[in-house]
Amino acid sequence: MQLESLTLKNFRNYASETFNYGAGVNVITGGNAQGKTNSAEAVFLLATGFSPRVKKDKQVIRYGESEAEISARAISAYGSVKTSLTFFADGKKKIAVNEAEVKRVGDLLGNIYAVFFNPGELKLIQESPEDRRRFMDIALSQLNRRYFYSLSKYKKIIVQRNNLLKDSDKELILDTLPVWDEQLADYAADVIEGRNEFCSKLAPKAKAAHEAVTGGEESLFVGSNEKFKGSREEIKEKFKAALSENMERDMVLGFTSVGPHRDDLKITLNGEDVKSYGSQGQQRTAALSLKLAELEIFKEKFGEYPLLILDDALSELDRSRQKRLLKYVENVQTIITCTHIEEEVFVGTEYKKFEVEKGKIVKES
Repeated sequence: MQLESLTLKNFRNYASETFNYGAGVNVITGGNAQGKTNSAEAVFLLATGFSPRVKKDKQVIRYGESEAEISARAISAYGSVKTSLTFFADGKKKIAVNEAEVKRVGDLLGNIYAVFFNPGELKLIQESPEDRRRFMDIALSQLNRRYFYSLSKYKKIIVQRNNLLKDSDKELILDTLPVWDEQLADYAADVIEGRNEFCSKLAPKAKAAHEAVTGGEESLFVGSNEKFKGSREEIKEKFKAALSENMERDMVLGFTSVGPHRDDLKITLNGEDVKSYGSQGQQRTAALSLKLAELEIFKEKFGEYPLLILDDALSELDRSRQKRLLKYVENVQTIITCTHIEEEVFVGTEYKKFEVEKGKIVKES
């Protein structure tokens, strides 16, 4: 897939600007708070429907304006597409694909594929299982719309089930729970099956990517806590059985204690837990390797790479790893944001450069 252009109107500090990208590496440079990350954020928004930086859409509207619009044109083996998002001050947004308005974020997914990495992705390693589940969910939602819809339904039913478990009327719980559990198991089966398949592919690809970036200095292992295996129907029945077995416990706890909302990834480096024993540099490279593995999973499914966005990521790696990373992505359209270019690192890499200042492209070469 190739992103041809990105247009920003009243988005963050951009009044009106268009990036026309090259097919290979694109480097966006500029000082702090000049708009580098804003452009990267816009691309990811158009791929997934949400920002990696803020929870409220209206926060992306340029100061003093009532709405913001971002749009992009892309081409892939499946044809060309134009997507756009318009954000309004009241919190609402409009989504359009090929000029036709669509109502759901799910309809935006699968038009532009993107993998995003910035220094904040260190939380993939350092923080809670929720961050690692989010990593899987973002990737899988782009890979499979059914996963996105099933995950959304699953989350809603979990909230309702947990509210019911907190009810003091035990008879009401026993009468109502089976109805929720049947629906929950159906959506859970899609989520669990999707994650099982994703993790089986992620592990070897992350290991290979990590070896490529580190020069084979370290060995990365990624595993998952798969509790439910088999076909979709087998997973569904096993999950229903687990809900039944844990019902009394869940009633005491007041929440659902089993299910994909409790999943986690186990990540080790040279046999040691990277979260507990890895240096920050090792943790950062491990997180990057997960993202590079995600690239390969997309390539395997669609026959072409997605767009890779490296937002202020090179500065966090030593020079040798920067060079190996650029070598790794030489066949991937990549957007790199940085304050300046280390010429030595980019020797042998063809790239298009944009210099931004105060929300404007001041130089393109």
